[in-house]
Amino acid sequence: VLGTENVTVICTDDYHRYDRTQRSELGITALHPDCNYLDVMQQHLSLLRMGQPILKPIYSHKTGTFAAPEYIKPNKFVIIEGLLGYSTRGARDCYDVRVYLAPPEPLRAKWKVKRDTLKRGYSEEQVLQELEKREPDSEAYIRPQRRWSDIVVSFYSPEEESEQTNGNLNVRLVLRPTIPHPNFTDILASGNGNLSSAIRLELDRDMGKPVDVLEVDGHATLDQVNKLEQIICSDMPHLKSVCDREANPELGKIAGTTGETLQSYPLALTQLLITYHMLRATQIHV
Repeated sequence: VLGTENVTVICTDDYHRYDRTQRSELGITALHPDCNYLDVMQQHLSLLRMGQPILKPIYSHKTGTFAAPEYIKPNKFVIIEGLLGYSTRGARDCYDVRVYLAPPEPLRAKWKVKRDTLKRGYSEEQVLQELEKREPDSEAYIRPQRRWSDIVVSFYSPEEESEQTNGNLNVRLVLRPTIPHPNFTDILASGNGNLSSAIRLELDRDMGKPVDVLEVDGHATLDQVNKLEQIICSDMPHLKSVCDREANPELGKIAGTTGETLQSYPLALTQLLITYHMLRATQIHV
């Protein structure tokens, strides 16, 4: 959406202190802060924010070992992914937009089993055992970072399709007032019953703080979704090219269980909203 030539992606997993064998010997999980060079990660995030290059460590999930470090010069957009990116105040201050992915635990487990068995060489039993082992650290160190996010993204299955893991997932977007979001209230407060059947905006509380919650159902139609897309795109002129579906055919596309390509409008709207905030951040810093 932003153009691969404009984006640098950094994974915080590369800042592990110990490899897979060492973690097993020490009885520590990769989620524990002591298992990561958080000070180096924070320093690198600060340098990237200032437009400076870094010599980034490389951790291979496939082998569980470290490779030679990589010299990286930041592009216009820097995306940080991983589990401990918001764990220190210094690191948090490096972001313009903070997004936290919070699927229900059963769905997250299914995603992790699929990823780790296909891409990281684990068996399903090994993945499930590792999830159980990591749960205390997830509760202690990962989930509390939710409070520092500007947007919480939760994809979840409709009640009537509890086993759904790909197409037709709903999304619940928690929008904190820490950054200015597009004004969705006009269209959602207009009494449009057709729209409200699949798209809802509500006031709620998240971790004790007041938030807006935007929900989009997986069965939302293109017409319903277009109304929300128009709000996002009209508020940010730079997004007009992104909102052109012919120019961005991959927007909201996911792989089905048999490899077929499916269209997820909740995913497309989530991608647009995050892109909106990233583009808005570039205007702030001009």
